[in-house]
Amino acid sequence: MPKPGHKVSWLWRASSKFTVAVIGLSSKFWIEWMNRVKVHNRETLYDIIERRPKGQALLTVCNHTSCVDDPLIWGVLRPRILQIRNCMRWTSAAEDICFTKPAHALLFSLGQVFPLKRGDGVYQKGMDFCIEQLDLGSWCHFFPEGKVNMTQEFLRLKWGIGRIISECKKTPIVLPIWHVGMDKILPNKKPYIPRIRKHVTVLVGQPMDLAEEVKMLKSSKKSPREIRKYITDIIQAEMWAMRAKAESLYAEETSKL
Repeated sequence: MPKPGHKVSWLWRASSKFTVAVIGLSSKFWIEWMNRVKVHNRETLYDIIERRPKGQALLTVCNHTSCVDDPLIWGVLRPRILQIRNCMRWTSAAEDICFTKPAHALLFSLGQVFPLKRGDGVYQKGMDFCIEQLDLGSWCHFFPEGKVNMTQEFLRLKWGIGRIISECKKTPIVLPIWHVGMDKILPNKKPYIPRIRKHVTVLVGQPMDLAEEVKMLKSSKKSPREIRKYITDIIQAEMWAMRAKAESLYAEETSKL
């Protein structure tokens, strides 16, 4: 995988652009044409991806209920966004699942996915790579629950998200998202066969600027551990509040189908 800021060959750029576009447009076809999706506050997502100031990084976070959450959820974006590699997100995947074979590693890398090693904590190469991408003003996406939440219980968010936000040279804008129904498209049980004509609700939250909080914590001489926890707690509270609203919207929408 090319390192941030390093010169990348034309072949890699072309291959990555093709991979990102094909996966993005395929996701759009599957979630919007083969299934039904209702996105609330969609324009906020569009605006922050396309019109945020140059050099301003974006960090999206959402719940994780299915193995197809990413890339399927990004099928709600405009086709032109899905075809611009530099506009699209970087995200992580488990090293022991998605990067075990050279062919798999190549595909995921071309699709702007970087590996994280479970159990290696907040200080590992994948986290460093994410921070480097954000320092370049890129968009990165994380599932801070740290795994597919098959029981959909309230899981404590991983503190790595706090480290990423607090250690960036310029604090990224954080955009929380909560979705409901994605596990109906690909159930978390055998046979793992994608379904059609299912309904998904996506609730896009309000952008969160945590720069003042990070500045306050550092000036107060808080330890890196304390800073990580504090920042993660803020995001967790926001996401859990969004969950109730998203589930209510989903119930209302499905009752009308």
